[in-house]
Amino acid sequence: MIHRAFFDDYERPSVIHLGANIYAAQFRLMKLMPARYMLDRALERGELKPGGHLVETSSGTFAMALAMLCAVRGYRLTIVSADSLMDKELKVRLELLGATVNLVNDEKRTGNQDGRLAALREVLSRDPGAFWPRQYDNPENPASYSRLAEIVADKIGRIDCLVGCVGSGGSLTGTTRYLRLPFPTMRSIAVDTHNSVLFGQKAGPRLLRGLGNSIMPKNLDHTLVDEVHWVGAFQAFLATRELYRHRALYVGPTSGAAALVGQWYAAAHPDQTVMVVMPDEGYRYQSTVYSDEWLATQPGWPVSRRTEPTEVTNIAATGESDWTSMVWSRNRLAA
Repeated sequence: MIHRAFFDDYERPSVIHLGANIYAAQFRLMKLMPARYMLDRALERGELKPGGHLVETSSGTFAMALAMLCAVRGYRLTIVSADSLMDKELKVRLELLGATVNLVNDEKRTGNQDGRLAALREVLSRDPGAFWPRQYDNPENPASYSRLAEIVADKIGRIDCLVGCVGSGGSLTGTTRYLRLPFPTMRSIAVDTHNSVLFGQKAGPRLLRGLGNSIMPKNLDHTLVDEVHWVGAFQAFLATRELYRHRALYVGPTSGAAALVGQWYAAAHPDQTVMVVMPDEGYRYQSTVYSDEWLATQPGWPVSRRTEPTEVTNIAATGESDWTSMVWSRNRLAA
């Protein structure tokens, strides 16, 4: 079918040579990979019926991936998010694709996951036959990234270090797990941001979106991670704009954060091959990250570009201009 070929092309990343020993898997919309995989498996099991109703909590690209698939396949979609997280442009795009968007109040600007889950369950109580993909806890999310591992291994060959941002835990967990089959000694570096609970910080307001979380997803396997980097929003914004200025790569700030860490690691380990995951394009951020006017309104901007992280031994949030790191050594979070 035409739409199948379209999505095949849309979700396949371009593998870009960024430097002597660093590559990037750059997606138009990475979350199409897990969204499509999860819906296909649910349809096979009969959990999702033709013309059925999907309900999910998301504030970004997973919502967009679901909306695109639902529009083409004829499903109804309800997206639950927080009013502090979803920008007006994305809400309009989702609604034009036919989605119903339910925004809950988030005065503390921490994501209000409890409120979002309560609103989602209210929708499910009114429509018990609706399908909830559960992107944070569904093991088919990380399983879908076997395809990414296959693509990059085929294009690049041996990979010594994988660098990726963490939100639901799916992409880093899944890609690491599958790449370690042919490359068992490969290092995995997780990129998080300040005020995210994923690696032990307390939940708080986050300016940098697309990574981090205020709840702990079951899909995140901490025992796969060798090193964690907490990248502040301003450092990610600078790196994102530099990718466009010097490489003509128009990407989002999660890609910028991952590239910042990956380029530092590649320079420090010239004998290793590094692969960075860049999950989306930059069009959603035209009025923010790529806007000098918007950046000028942000307290603390402009900042100096950091060339390396500050290594820490205690887990604590710092500022938006900071970049910290910790050796994780494949430990569980409790350790």
